[in-house]
Parts: sequence; structure tokens; C-alpha cells
Amino acid sequence: MKRLGCAVLVIGVWIGGASRAAAQVAYARGQDVSPTFDGWERNPDGTYNFYFGYFNRNTEEEVEIPIGPENKFEEGGDRGQPTHFYTGRRWWVFKVLVPKDWPKDRRLVWTLSSYGRTNQAKGWLQPEWEVDVGIMFRNSRDNFLFGGGGGEGAVADLDNRPPSITGSAAQVVTLPQTAALSVTATDDGRPKLDAEQRKGGRQEGVRFRWMLYRGAGRVRFEPETNGPIATNPATSQTKVTFSTPGAYRLRAIASDGQAFSTFDVDVTVK
Repeated sequence: MKRLGCAVLVIGVWIGGASRAAAQVAYARGQDVSPTFDGWERNPDGTYNFYFGYFNRNTEEEVEIPIGPENKFEEGGDRGQPTHFYTGRRWWVFKVLVPKDWPKDRRLVWTLSSYGRTNQAKGWLQPEWEVDVGIMFRNSRDNFLFGGGGGEGAVADLDNRPPSITGSAAQVVTLPQTAALSVTATDDGRPKLDAEQRKGGRQEGVRFRWMLYRGAGRVRFEPETNGPIATNPATSQTKVTFSTPGAYRLRAIASDGQAFSTFDVDVTVK
């Protein structure tokens, strides 16, 4: 990865008694990806989930980092992390299950190397980093996953549970054949919306999004998004076109506006 990024200069001004100008450079391409530790949660059986995300510093380039020395966990190497990195900051991308006897100060380290830089995210059971559906809802800026309702001051239904999602089995296709994928989500009917929330555009029903999680080339989903779908259970179907042979992992995300679940389908393209 040797290409240089195309820089755009963004100038911001802050006024508060005195004026100050701050400059920040944004790059379209050629920048590295940093992994992030987004928090941990306790499971009913005493085990823990460690949540990770990432920040792709490019505004246009989606970066590929295969599993291996440049994309690994210190313990286990492959812990289900992505190899395809969309632009910008992505929260709650995947979770790693750790046992109930996981030491409180033990680090789970994810390393990413790209464009000559190596970055690490270190997750551990620091009390301040414990999360629940309310924290995940408030602190995510992914308006798709959370129906546009996340952000500062947002209130979540803490009894809400993410949709249960099932879907297509693994497939083998031969170019130029497309893959036909389907997922079905069953929701608990929460959050309950009042008339004001509906008027304000809050999501009702389940919304779906398809994305490339791992893969050897580009893919195109037709359609990429569905919903919100008010029926329960709700089903999403898509056709996938591939640019090149190889192994792909495609992900469906089902969101009720506050909580979400994912389902992965592996496709081998010949």
C-alpha cells in the first residue's frame, strides 16, 4: 500500500471570548485503519462479550486487510474480525466471547497494520467500559443500525432485546452467477413507540442491511437495505454479484432501531 491520499482541508472556527482557528486534514485514500475497543458486557452464564470496532481514516477508500500478521489477535489470531473496512468510524462491529474466569486485568489485543502503520486495540474488564443496550444506542453514530435515534440525550428501552436472526446456508457459485441470500428476523416488539415518536420519524419494525465482511473482491447487493418491515417475523432477500473468484463472508444486520443482531453467510466464488 504505497498510494498517497488526496487531501481535503477542513477549517473549523471556535468562538468563546476569543476566536481560534483549527485545521484538520481529511484524506480520501492512503490512510491507515485503527482498531477500537468499544466496551464489554456480562452474559447471563457469567461469560463476557468484548466488543470491537474500527476507524478507517479514509473518506473514500475501503481498505482490505486479510487475516494474518497484519490483522490478528494475540490470542487465537482469528477471532471473527472483519477483513473489509468501510470508511469512517464503525462501532460494535463484532464481539469476542471470553470465559467467566477471564482475569480482570487481562488484555485481549487486536492488531491491525496498514499503510506502514501498526495500531492496537486492547480490551479488558475495566468497570467503566461495561455496556448495555442503552449505552450502545446512545454512543453509536451509525444511523442505520439505530434508526436515526442514537446520539446525545437519546433514551433506550432497557428491556428491549435484539431481533433473533437466521438465514441462508453457505453457498458455492460460479461467475457470472449471482448468490441469492435470505434472512429472517423475529423481534420482541420493543421498543414501543408513542405517537410523538412516530411523528418524529422513529423506526417501527425491523430494518435490514447487507454488507461485505470478508472477501477477495468487490460485491454488489440488490437491494442493499430493506425496511423497516412491520411484519413479525420479517424477511430480507438480496442477490449478490461478485467481481472476482474467492472466499467471501457476507453479513446481514437486523435492527429494531435500538438493538441489532448479525448473521453471516460464507460464499465460495469459482
